[in-house]
Amino acid sequence: MSRAYQISAGFLPLHDSAVLVVARELGFAAGEGIDLHLTRENSWASIRDRLAVGHFHVAHMLAPMPIACNLGLTPLAARTIAPMALGLGGNAVTVSRALWQAMLAQDASPDLDPRSTGEALAAVVADRKAAGEAPLRFGVVHPHSGHNYELRYWLAACGVDPEHDIEIVIVPPSFMADALGARRIDGYCVGEPWNAAAVAKGVGRIVTTKAGIWRSSPEKVLGVAAEWAEDQPEALLALLRALYRAAEWCGDSGNHDELAQLIAKPGFVDCPAEWLKPALTGLIQTGDGGDVATPDFFVPHAKAATFPWKSHALWFYSQMVRWKQIEATPANEAIARETYRPDLYRQALRDLGVALPGANAKVEGALVAETPVGSAGASLMLGPDGFFDGQVFDPDRVEDYIRGQLPAGLKA
Repeated sequence: MSRAYQISAGFLPLHDSAVLVVARELGFAAGEGIDLHLTRENSWASIRDRLAVGHFHVAHMLAPMPIACNLGLTPLAARTIAPMALGLGGNAVTVSRALWQAMLAQDASPDLDPRSTGEALAAVVADRKAAGEAPLRFGVVHPHSGHNYELRYWLAACGVDPEHDIEIVIVPPSFMADALGARRIDGYCVGEPWNAAAVAKGVGRIVTTKAGIWRSSPEKVLGVAAEWAEDQPEALLALLRALYRAAEWCGDSGNHDELAQLIAKPGFVDCPAEWLKPALTGLIQTGDGGDVATPDFFVPHAKAATFPWKSHALWFYSQMVRWKQIEATPANEAIARETYRPDLYRQALRDLGVALPGANAKVEGALVAETPVGSAGASLMLGPDGFFDGQVFDPDRVEDYIRGQLPAGLKA
């Protein structure tokens, strides 16, 4: 092997950092001639800023964050691309035990159904408002996160105005369960294992999941400094191959015990391995003695889980517009579309014989069952996908979709 590529990567202690950790620890990166250096951070703002100033070449990154960087929404905005996703799903919404009891009194279903739990929460919010009580406070990990947009989407579709009926604050992922236990927040949306942590500590109840709100949706991506990608194209392609092989390993259920033990280590997620297993098995312990089978809770490899769909990028952009983070313009839409780079993904993997989608975007919500789709290489199954309220997102009609969302974010 010739000179190794030196690649530095930042990550947060979350379940879906697994692909980077496995690539480093199990030799997939070394097999591609990469010396991969991993650095753990505690906040997404730190990840974003360290990538922007050149401390990292690549990073485990919130799926909307590269788009926000390219739209100039971040303090140290730097061109960032996303040539790969790091899996589908993986987060959930957890509330305090007191709030869950109030939701049960409003007929919340125990099975994580987003419609039932969302409408029960809406009833609690309305009762509190009528009684003159303070708004409930929910934590999300960053303003430009799938957590923020999906929490808002869920609440709005169930009759809660996220701008006025509740308070949304920013909390680092690993602080969420402790913030809930300390009664600083009433609920949160976060990636695993920090929902499982609230269950294990006896302070929270999981009420719904990302897989319930938007099925087969992206959670994190590989954020890449655009200047480095242009300067070191072969290093980037080698890294994409290594990460793909790592994702394939993570997706094998026979490896799940080893995976949980690996990423639980102090240098990575630093938690009991048992906290990581529900996301891997899909058997979600809810926090009141029950569990709910959610087979697609986290998907690291199947269903084109690592493909950077432009339709995912455009949906996140639509939510940035919806919640008044950015103005809707053709130029901004183009920036969002071009941030995700399936061309680089294809270039890296085209000679490996893997299943590659035949298109770069898809209608989100069109597949009601697992469906074989056209692909290059091996056969590819996608779906089911889509939003819990039955809405469909067509990436060729972004303006129409944005116009169809009421300004206050509430259902008609």
